[in-house]
Amino acid sequence: MHIVSNLKIFFIISLLLFGNISCNKEENDVIPNVIVDFYIDLNDPVFFDLNAIGNHVLVNASTNNMGIYAAGYDNNGIIIYRAQADEFLAYDRTCPHDYAINNQSIAVNIDGIYAECPVCKTLFALPSFGTPTSGPSKYPLKVYRTSFNGQFIHVYNTL
Repeated sequence: MHIVSNLKIFFIISLLLFGNISCNKEENDVIPNVIVDFYIDLNDPVFFDLNAIGNHVLVNASTNNMGIYAAGYDNNGIIIYRAQADEFLAYDRTCPHDYAINNQSIAVNIDGIYAECPVCKTLFALPSFGTPTSGPSKYPLKVYRTSFNGQFIHVYNTL
């Protein structure tokens, strides 16, 4: 009897924590959803920089004629960052702070492992899932999903 009540308490706490985490993610994802779905071939010279850990490339609709599904929000583009040998992170270039506070669509610039907003001056750490490290933003960069099969990186989201 005692084990059953402890199990019930565990499940109730787990549900509350899971619900809180889900809500927090939605609150932090301030950039509106757009369709993102494209592939990058690491053998393509345009993307050679991604063959080294810690490097990045910027992708937009005109990159290799990828089209609108590589444009990100408001055509600001997408940052692809190689975090590990088999892990790539993809971020929308739109500054979440300027969008949330001023309804402005400002593309961040890249300097090494950081993205910096030219308006609010927030620095976002690319290796740390786009979290702000300095500046006024309390929101991370919008993250897109990635998968990697050894040659091709698939960048996408689910709406």
